[in-house]
Amino acid sequence: MSSRISISRGTNEKPVSSEALTEFFSQYQGCSGQFMTGYPIIGTAEGRHPIDALLVSPEKGIVVFDLVEGPDPGDFGSRQDDSANKLEARLKTYRELMKRRNLLITIHTVSFAPGIANIRRFPDDYTLTNEATLADILDALDWENKDEHVYRTALSAIQSISTIRRSRSKRSVLKANSRGDKLKRLEDSIATLDNRQSKAVIETVKGVQRIRGLAGSGKTIVLALKAAYLHIQHPDWRIAITFNTRSLKGQFRNLINNFSVEQAGEEPDWTQVRIVNAWGAPGGSDRSGIYYEFCRAHDLQYFDLRSARMAFAQGREFAGACDNALSQMQKQKSLYDAILVDEAQDFPPVFLRLCYEMLNDEKRLVFAYDELQNLSGESLPAPEEIFGRMADGTPRVHFEAPHGTDARQDIILEKCYRNSRPVLTTAHALGFGIYRKPVKKGNGLVQMFEHAHLWKEIGYELVEGELKDGQSVVLRRTEDTSPLFLEDHSPIDDLIQFHQFENEQEQADWLVEQIERNLEEDELLHDDIVVINPDPLTTRSQVGKIRRRLLDMGINSHLAGVDTDPDIFFRSGFSSVTFTGIYRAKGNEAGMVYILNAHDCDSAGRNLARIRNRLFTAITRSKAWVRVLGIGEGMKHLTKEFQTLKQKGFELRFRYPTQAERNQLMLIHRDMTSADRKRVESGKQNLARLFEDLESGRVYMEDLDPDLLDKLRQLLLQQG
Repeated sequence: MSSRISISRGTNEKPVSSEALTEFFSQYQGCSGQFMTGYPIIGTAEGRHPIDALLVSPEKGIVVFDLVEGPDPGDFGSRQDDSANKLEARLKTYRELMKRRNLLITIHTVSFAPGIANIRRFPDDYTLTNEATLADILDALDWENKDEHVYRTALSAIQSISTIRRSRSKRSVLKANSRGDKLKRLEDSIATLDNRQSKAVIETVKGVQRIRGLAGSGKTIVLALKAAYLHIQHPDWRIAITFNTRSLKGQFRNLINNFSVEQAGEEPDWTQVRIVNAWGAPGGSDRSGIYYEFCRAHDLQYFDLRSARMAFAQGREFAGACDNALSQMQKQKSLYDAILVDEAQDFPPVFLRLCYEMLNDEKRLVFAYDELQNLSGESLPAPEEIFGRMADGTPRVHFEAPHGTDARQDIILEKCYRNSRPVLTTAHALGFGIYRKPVKKGNGLVQMFEHAHLWKEIGYELVEGELKDGQSVVLRRTEDTSPLFLEDHSPIDDLIQFHQFENEQEQADWLVEQIERNLEEDELLHDDIVVINPDPLTTRSQVGKIRRRLLDMGINSHLAGVDTDPDIFFRSGFSSVTFTGIYRAKGNEAGMVYILNAHDCDSAGRNLARIRNRLFTAITRSKAWVRVLGIGEGMKHLTKEFQTLKQKGFELRFRYPTQAERNQLMLIHRDMTSADRKRVESGKQNLARLFEDLESGRVYMEDLDPDLLDKLRQLLLQQG
């Protein structure tokens, strides 16, 4: 029999009683809610006060557990008073939880002592119990004025999420149902962590932990909160957080700082919990990075980007540098107690191995990645392949299936809290080319998951067919994994729009007019708006004229990473619309997203998979509304794909490609370096000249190497 209670296992100094209480709640059916051990930690004038365990229930209110290890309960009444008073004082700072001077949610206290066999009676105000009597105690507890909204608000306050998800700028809404009003309600709706997110924050394992999920599933918030939680629990630990997109650095610092202040009442010790770049360079702590610190600690040669380009293959600069460092390491040195890696799909697997080698014997490495960031199957190899094997052949890292209430090593965040169902499905349909018209025979797919089961893991349900090679299939998002409140604030035709223009001038005119309307009529803030140009090489030139026109109208804007520090995406405290290329956009979000020059993402070139990924990433930056803009035939093709998806009710209908077909997709649409493209182009030109010479009689078949001709015939036959 499964419990109605979600369990999140944190750490505390009472393992025996924590285990017994957790096991009890894994079976208890008397109420619903969330049960946590080692959480929250309350900041007080006397210092940090950890709560041993806590139940937050819509039926019971809050139950604070004082855990007793061994046969002596001590002064458990005083401990109950102390915990209840401190938690009540914290909750009373939330206006929504108060009516006049009274807290709207009931706080109960229970001391749980599994090591005491016979519990003698105590005054009713102070409850002492064990496994035998706990169910009766809980059944008798009640929250007289039950209120679902108060329950959610209390849970949010305990999780410290309401302040963390707060808008970057103060939002003043005067018009009911304006875009600003809708966005405020959206932000208020995401006021608590779901069960899986809560587990990912609190549950700590010895060894490697993996967190997977879609864009918008909360990975960055979860990772930041986890870093802050570990720091609060273990202030002596040396913790590092690293990532690929530099504009995330400020976001991580704000999240960790806000959570620490909310939970522990003090800012983090930034000498112990460090937000560092992945590569790094000499020049002080602000420039330092994981790879640089590894080289310095082990007295190894350090490669910067320029020297790595000369030493290693193009496109493998960082992988080569990390691989070289690991191969040269003589004796492993522990630099950190825990390392957390965001955007792991953007790093070569060897970087995770390097992080692993920097840890102490507990090997607490947490890495989060986006299942669909590369849209081409699992973005990282299995842990057995990443971290290697021991001398006897057993893997150094292996994810075991969890037993009962054990903390999980592999957590999948399947809910998307950023993109609505129509927006997310559009991103997938265009990214995979589900409704793309093929240039030649066959289907128009650009890429596909190697493992079909991933569709279910990321929150799609099977409507028709089978997720098997060669089988027709119909997939759609579920209400559970794509909550309805993300889309029911606006009509679908407003959530996402495609606009085709005749030229750049027409596109720019429309965009400038819309941004002005967003700010003056829709009550959107400047940092609610992001304009993305998918091609990173043309962004500066493409957005320059548009920004000048906005400035003439009195609307400030900035180009992220160019007009600002590379670590800054939004200009905090300064009213400015963000313009950006696709790479700096990753990891960030906004209410209104405009995508310029989307026609660049429709191409018959060899890099189509990579180009479509840019469009996927751009669309998934939106918390509410998306406007996809483009010019000419390329935009016409993308619009047709979207219209087909819309006609099919935002369901994905396609034939699952076979292994051979998937291999062919990877070949046709593979990512190519500039050197690869030059080689292909040179080969095409040479082949064209050969055909011309053969047709004109300047060259005869007998002049050609017969062995090469035979190999060419065989290749053409194999290609069919």
